[in-house]
Amino acid sequence: MSTRPWIVGDDLWALIEPLLPPWPERSPGPRPVPNRLCLQGILFVLYNDIAWQLLPLEPGFGSGQTRWRRLDRWQKAGVFDQLHRVLLAELNAAGELDWSRVCVDGSHIRAKKRGPDTGPSPVDRRKTGSKHHLICDGRGTPLKVITTAANVNDVTQTLVLVDGIPPVAGRPGRPRRRPDALLGDKGYDSNPNRDALRKRRILPVLSRKGRPNSNGMGKLRYVVEQTFALLHHFKRLAVRWERRTELHDAFVSLACSLICYRRLKKTHS
Repeated sequence: MSTRPWIVGDDLWALIEPLLPPWPERSPGPRPVPNRLCLQGILFVLYNDIAWQLLPLEPGFGSGQTRWRRLDRWQKAGVFDQLHRVLLAELNAAGELDWSRVCVDGSHIRAKKRGPDTGPSPVDRRKTGSKHHLICDGRGTPLKVITTAANVNDVTQTLVLVDGIPPVAGRPGRPRRRPDALLGDKGYDSNPNRDALRKRRILPVLSRKGRPNSNGMGKLRYVVEQTFALLHHFKRLAVRWERRTELHDAFVSLACSLICYRRLKKTHS
């Protein structure tokens, strides 16, 4: 990986630029900082988890407040979710998504500020925290991440994750959003969820409490933990600083997009 991974290369910029909302023609004030430089400042925060006001004033990056406002503006325009879908479609077209199964799991993070979707963490002495609920394909590509309070049980998010998989184009026919099977550990043990998955034509492979783990659970743990490791390698996601959930989720979607982009580049190398 580059020693300056926040630098936006031409290939990545070609994917992102068409998704950005146009700047108002009669916007008051000085000329805005170019979008590409602002994005690099946002990525700097994502990689390094530095306070906005402490960002280095690299040439042309703009102030921390400028970059925060641009992040907020792009989040409201749905830029980061759109980018994630574009890259999933590219991976799907390349045959790099494994729809034979998806894996679900949750991971706790500490929240430094109180706010929506925070709560007492059951794994961190009840300190304020949040939880990332992840669904990924059989190869560990993140399809959807949901942020909740730390004390929300995994089982409550099973169907929310499944229904949150975006429609993924890239192949002939209708965009796909339903896997063949869903794998989950004992935290997802629920007969109502099994019935609901079957109605969606998804095979539930969920470990039952009090019984030995089902076949494939070892591989499930490896795939999901690897994906969480990739996500939380972005330091801004390992600890939640944003009071507003939608801004934290903007960083999450951007990180998912970068993971997809790296996998796409490997297929072309």
